[in-house]
Amino acid sequence: MFYTDDNVFKKGLLTVKTNQSQRFVFKHLHIYSENGMIEDGFVLTDGEKIEAYGSMADLPDSAHSAEPLTFPDTFKVLPGMIDVHIHGANGADVMDGTAEALNTMAEALPREGTTSFLATTMTQDAATIEHALANVKHYMEADIQSGTAEVLGVHLEGPFISEKRCGAQPLDAITPPDLSLFKKWQELAGHHIKLVTIAPELEGALELISYLKETGVVASAGHSDAGLKEMEAGMKAGVSHVTHMFNGMRGLHHREPGVAGSALLHDELTTELIADGIHVHPAVIKLTFQRKQKEGIILITDAMRAKCLKNGTYTLGGQEVFVNGETAVLKDGTLAGSILKMDQAALNMMEFSDCSLEDIVYMTAVNPAKQLNVFDRKGSIQSGKDADLIVLNEKNEVVMTLCRGAIAFSKREV
Repeated sequence: MFYTDDNVFKKGLLTVKTNQSQRFVFKHLHIYSENGMIEDGFVLTDGEKIEAYGSMADLPDSAHSAEPLTFPDTFKVLPGMIDVHIHGANGADVMDGTAEALNTMAEALPREGTTSFLATTMTQDAATIEHALANVKHYMEADIQSGTAEVLGVHLEGPFISEKRCGAQPLDAITPPDLSLFKKWQELAGHHIKLVTIAPELEGALELISYLKETGVVASAGHSDAGLKEMEAGMKAGVSHVTHMFNGMRGLHHREPGVAGSALLHDELTTELIADGIHVHPAVIKLTFQRKQKEGIILITDAMRAKCLKNGTYTLGGQEVFVNGETAVLKDGTLAGSILKMDQAALNMMEFSDCSLEDIVYMTAVNPAKQLNVFDRKGSIQSGKDADLIVLNEKNEVVMTLCRGAIAFSKREV
């Protein structure tokens, strides 16, 4: 049985409180491991780490002392999802600049299978950005318990972007690329800025991009009006990523490939994709998958604070956002992030592109972990890695999430 009301998972006479890492064992399930899918497999956790995994024929004797988590043998265990582009959820936003906001997000996201994420900022005035960066630093360096989604760092989305392609980013807060300013911000963030969205065609951008590459920060082309030549110059300097593909960028034209065409052309570029069927047409999602394949796409939500809440009026970067159904827009109709959940993004991607669940593991776990240089501890089911795990039922719906070995979400089966 699975219970969500009081953050307690009950099995028989045993009650296991969430937010506590201990020894668990999943048995007789489909295991989507780093080395391929195992049909009748097990995963054994010990504290925050994966102790062992494999075929049931190889189940170690030590597993008998672990608490069994029992599911129908049609269920699957996958590595937890990593969202590298998310602004907010459940009424909270990274730009709120409070520990409570980040904790609200970290507690809400496991319900959709997200076990770690990048706290994503908005284009705002320098003081507001700096406050948000310092807040993430303090949050990450505090003693955060397992059982919530882990903040892996910051995605700095803006303010070094194109005025022509600002989208829902406030136009009056856009700032030219500034290496010294970024260095100051990186210090304030405790060197936790891991990904920066930047328009490579802007003056000063290539210098900053080169510095990002030298210091191990992912440079992402986004909110950009760059053409092919400017994109290739950016790639030479260090651009390896593209922010929310097709949105906030110069699109593909038969006489100018733009940012979108460049992303499709170059395998070196990993592309974020919002697979809600709103930001990108399902047919274009299918076309993108056919070209980029599982290794070239990272599914994201780009979600704002209205995710998990009802229709209504909310804020994003100081602007009013109107949420109705599955769409979030500014007053002028501009798309303003999304209210998409990662589990739904995965389901949509399979429907739109005919990709497999194995492909989804790459697009939600393997690729983001590798891009953020945390594949040594995240992104796959492998002994010694963090016990970030999700259980899916026959419909590929999330029924349980473990964050670093602790049960963070469980769902009652009807």
